[in-house]
Amino acid sequence: MKLEVYEDSVRLSKQNAKAQSSPYCDLVYYESSVTPDIRLAMLVKKPAKPSYMLVGTHGWHMSMPKFEHMDEPDPTMPYLYVQVDMRGRAFSTGDQDCNGLELIDVFDAVQEAKRLYADLLIDPDIIYFEGGSGGGGNAFAIAGKFPDMYATVTAMVGISDYAVWYRDDLVGEFRDDMDIWLGGKKPEDDPELYASRSGVTTVENVISPMSIIHGTTDERVPVCHSRDFVGRAVGLGKGHLMHYDELVNVGNQAHWGKANADQMNIVSLAPELLRLRNRKPVFLPAKGELVVAGYVYTKHFRLMLSNIGKVARIRYDLISKTIEFITPEIPHSLTWL
Repeated sequence: MKLEVYEDSVRLSKQNAKAQSSPYCDLVYYESSVTPDIRLAMLVKKPAKPSYMLVGTHGWHMSMPKFEHMDEPDPTMPYLYVQVDMRGRAFSTGDQDCNGLELIDVFDAVQEAKRLYADLLIDPDIIYFEGGSGGGGNAFAIAGKFPDMYATVTAMVGISDYAVWYRDDLVGEFRDDMDIWLGGKKPEDDPELYASRSGVTTVENVISPMSIIHGTTDERVPVCHSRDFVGRAVGLGKGHLMHYDELVNVGNQAHWGKANADQMNIVSLAPELLRLRNRKPVFLPAKGELVVAGYVYTKHFRLMLSNIGKVARIRYDLISKTIEFITPEIPHSLTWL
């Protein structure tokens, strides 16, 4: 895994690349299940032999890497590695929306990868997610919006609360993007909108083991984001799912700035060790409650609010196939699978 993908250092301009293929790397285009007429892209690295799927997203300002013709497998990547561009980035059309519908782009990429690369998957239900920086913010949200999709979720230096990040961004490097991607609204204008995008809102939905890594002196994504997420999980009785590595005196304008070799070994090894210990899918309890931050996708049902900037709470029963709103009901679509 090349950690540069999380440093937000390579910002590609719009690409007009066509779908491309090689023995061990493909550039694949696919359709959105929720937004007609946009073109989405993913870069897929293929393993030397059947394995499991590892899905990843990129840093905040970044896109997936460019296609490279590969005649040999990547010796550092034992998985079917699906790198998702998401809408509005260099290879994809549509508009970026900060953990809104763009996370369904990740879901759609997984479904397409399952279809195209079935012969390379040992078990299509054992899928892992890893993201860092902006991708770490994706990871925190994905763990709650898609609670039974991933066997483990890794969030490196991730944003868990976009309202906090907006207020703390004194330079305006990220705040300016949120102004555009969230319709010009600030956290004080619409706190529920920011909550709907933030992983900290849906911590109680999490059932996947998580590897969370953060440096204590990171200047661009402060360590409070991981601390708050883990702290809330512990308070909800989910501490056993949190595998948190806090790297002392690591981070400056670069997420891994000042890190020594032992600390970088943690970054490289901790997520993989968790994956190795969890070669099994997770299962949603037959009955329970879920926080719906715009939408929630499970293996049993998909519920989307008519306004994905809203947050609600539901009670579900997989046996009777019933959903009940605990908070005031919001117009929504519901599909049982």
